[in-house]
Amino acid sequence: MIKHTATLLLIMVCLSCSSPSKKEASNPKNTLPYYSEASFTPIWLDSDDPAVNQLHRIPEFSFTNQNGDTISEKDMVGKIYIVDFFFTSCPGICPKMTSNMAILQEKFLADPRVYLLSHSVTPEMDSVPVLKEYAERNGILAEKWSLLTGDQQEIYQLGRQSYFVEEDLGLEKSSTEFLHTENFVLIDTERHIRGIYNGLNTASIQQLIADVNTLGQELVEE
Repeated sequence: MIKHTATLLLIMVCLSCSSPSKKEASNPKNTLPYYSEASFTPIWLDSDDPAVNQLHRIPEFSFTNQNGDTISEKDMVGKIYIVDFFFTSCPGICPKMTSNMAILQEKFLADPRVYLLSHSVTPEMDSVPVLKEYAERNGILAEKWSLLTGDQQEIYQLGRQSYFVEEDLGLEKSSTEFLHTENFVLIDTERHIRGIYNGLNTASIQQLIADVNTLGQELVEE
């Protein structure tokens, strides 16, 4: 009887070890979900699935960076990019966000596939010279990271309706309400949203770094 019981237990252990968890079964690959709306409900698809073409994409845009250069979606072709919204005179969360963006700049400095975009939410005050001085003061390199200014309504529209940077709450706000958020948004080479992160949180920044690497690996495998 003891022998039979031991055999049964051994079989049960083996079965439990070989059976994938529910999470592993539904997402067997090391990949990232897609996000198509402000609720940030994950959509799990392979990058070559035709359904990906129907998902939300960041639309065309055109702004001016700290060097006076025009930066548009055309400059992001083939790039993984990270987006945030800030202003140079911000005394609260923006300095920490800039510091964490600087960590990302350093981490991916040698990777030409990765770029950073910071949009000013007070563009009437953040002119090109102001952005240039802020960039120099914070060690921001234009070849890796653009500080953007332009039409405020366009910036707010892009932030709230395209990047969903304020998540669901942003959809309820008008273009006259101040846009202020600590979120960073991760965009893939096809202008799909692949993640949102707390730009003030160290663990969240480390997760963002890991997710950028995951997207980079997807490019290698394609």
